Parts: sequence; structure tokens; C-alpha cells
Amino acid sequence: MSEQVIAGVRDLLPVLRERAQDTEDARCVPAESVKALQETGFFKMLQPKSYGGLETDPVSFYTAVKLIASACGSTGWVASILGVHPWHVALFDDRAQQEVWGEDQDVRISSSYAPMGKAEVVDGGYRLSGRWSFSSGCDHCTWVLLGGPAFKDGKPVDFCTYLLPIADYAIVDVWDTVGLRGTGSNDIVVEDVFVPQHRALSFIATSKCKVPGQLVNPGPLYRLPYGSVHPSTITAPIIGMAQGAYDAHVEHQGKRVRAAYAGEQSKEDPFAKVRIAEAASEIDAAWLQLTRNIEDLYELAKREERLPVDLRLRVRRDQVRGTERAISAIDRLFENSGGRAIQRGTPIQRFWRDAHAGRVHAANDAERAYVMFGTGAFGLPVENAMY
Repeated sequence: MSEQVIAGVRDLLPVLRERAQDTEDARCVPAESVKALQETGFFKMLQPKSYGGLETDPVSFYTAVKLIASACGSTGWVASILGVHPWHVALFDDRAQQEVWGEDQDVRISSSYAPMGKAEVVDGGYRLSGRWSFSSGCDHCTWVLLGGPAFKDGKPVDFCTYLLPIADYAIVDVWDTVGLRGTGSNDIVVEDVFVPQHRALSFIATSKCKVPGQLVNPGPLYRLPYGSVHPSTITAPIIGMAQGAYDAHVEHQGKRVRAAYAGEQSKEDPFAKVRIAEAASEIDAAWLQLTRNIEDLYELAKREERLPVDLRLRVRRDQVRGTERAISAIDRLFENSGGRAIQRGTPIQRFWRDAHAGRVHAANDAERAYVMFGTGAFGLPVENAMY
């Protein structure tokens, strides 16, 4: 089934490419693009079969994301983030899953995981308030996942992800950026809303891969670590943007005549060929490491074997390194694209801006991921739960 979804996504690439500038101008992915992706089955790739999903392997999902992002960075970013949320909801108590998918299995969920609000523990659940930023694609969704600490008697007792229906929050249009302009990553505002216990998921349980949703979704997909699945969801579209930039650069250079060098054709320039080779190698390395690591995790999960800490740390190491490789490739190509490449509407400059915007996401904090890996390599306890 995943092959059919990927084939459907491939068929959409030309129209997504054509809409890329309109997407940026509108500061939001067009509803037509979201609908078209939905019709391919993309948003159900990581949704559990128990609620009408396809429950595909994660590499197939990331492959589809990479393809979408190679056509339009903003669309790929939104698709990746909205596409992974059914996986996260599948980890919640089944009562929460029934509320989300019980009447409509095509609903979409946005998120903002940074702890920009807080919850107070009350009888039966929490009282949640706050303002969360960067909820990509929220205008296409009717549920949201929000991160924040839980307090009791004034003291933090947990950190949870809270699941809320659209009636419990407001969207504030604030998104105006130099990159990923088409993602519509607006603010979510919550004012003293009650969240029942079953719609809160402790990050302690998530980091241990022991969550309530596994009672109804026992498949290997839902035994994978959050710290592997979600950060890879950020890097996959950035690698896709690098691939899109590479394709656009090669096409542009193949037609370019360099007036400053007596009419030399760029495709005859040996230094241009070197840069293309270097960029292609970086993109391939980023993708091969990301997919190899996820495949290794998934194979262990299928065999119901323990997911070793060193592998989980390797996933994070190579995930942030994959983003760095993709950015390096785009920079190498962009600096040799010539003055016409910076004109508004050209794909290479848009991919360059989108990828750099994605680079600043918290999941791409490379030094922290490298420190975690180095700590584990020395056999020391790793305190950070984001792996």
C-alpha cells in the first residue's frame, strides 16, 4: 500500500512545484494541495489500522515527505509534521483516539511541543493555559498537540503532551518569515481549558516507549522512540529541499551562459561539476544514514527486541548531521548559482531560505545531540530524554 501512496505523491509533484510561489505568497499551503495529498492516502501512512490508517513502515513515510519537499519546501514541511501526528495520537489512551477518529478518520492534527504554557493538576485531569508558537499547518486541522509542564501545589510534577479539539483553542495569525513562509505556522492560544487525563500523555512514558496506546496498537510502528521518529520528521523534508535545490541548480546550470567568462557555458565549467558532485554526495549521505538508522530500529521493533540506547543515540547523531549535510549541499550550490538565481520566484533561493528556516528548529540543535552521543560513547548516563 505504501508504494501506491508514494506513486500518488510522485504524480502530484509537478502541480506542487507550480504552486510553490503561490504557497509562499499566501503564507499557507493551499487547501487544494492538502486535499490532493489526503486523496493519495499520505496522511494515513502512520495512522493505526484500528482507526482506518495504513500503518506503513516509517521509511516509506519519510520517502514520501522527501519527495513532497523536493517540489515545495513549505508543503513538504507541513506534510511531514501533520503526517506524523497520527503516530503520536496512536500512543495515547484509546479513549483519546476514539474522540479524535471515532466519527472522522480523516481529521488532521497540528502541534506545538515547546513548553510555552503550563497545566495545573486537578481532579480527573488538568487545567491548561498558554500561548504556543510555530503550529505548522494549523489552519488545516481540528485538533492540536501541545507540550507543557504539569504543576501540583506550585511544583512541576510531570511534562506532558496535551490533546485538544479546536473548540478549546484559538489560532492567531502571526506567521511572517523569510523562510518556510508557506507553512502557516501560527500561534495557538488556550485559556484555562480542562483536559481530561486520557488526553494527556506523559513524556516519561513516551521516552520509555511504554505508552497506553500500545494496548490497542501493538504493532512495531508504535514501539519506536519519540526521540527518533519526531526529529527525523524534521530532517526528512530538509533533505528533500536539498534534493529540490540540487535538481533546480543542475537544470539552471545546464542552460546558463557566463558572460563574465567570455560566454562559457556553466555545464563546461569543471569547478561547477565539482560542486555538484560534492552536493550530491552530501545529500545521499544524509538520506542513507537517516533511512538506515530508522530501518534498524524498525527491524528490532518488529522482532520485539530491546531498542539499545547506542542505536537511539546514533539516530539522533545522524539526524542532526543529516540536516547539516543538507544545508551544506544547498549552500554549496547556491553560492555558485549566479545572480539570476536570487530573483524572486526562482526555486533555488526559495529552497535555500526554506532549508535554513528548518535548520533553526529545536530538533536540529546539533551540539546537544552530539554531546548525548559522546556521553553514551563513554558509557556515562544520558540525562536528556530526547533520544
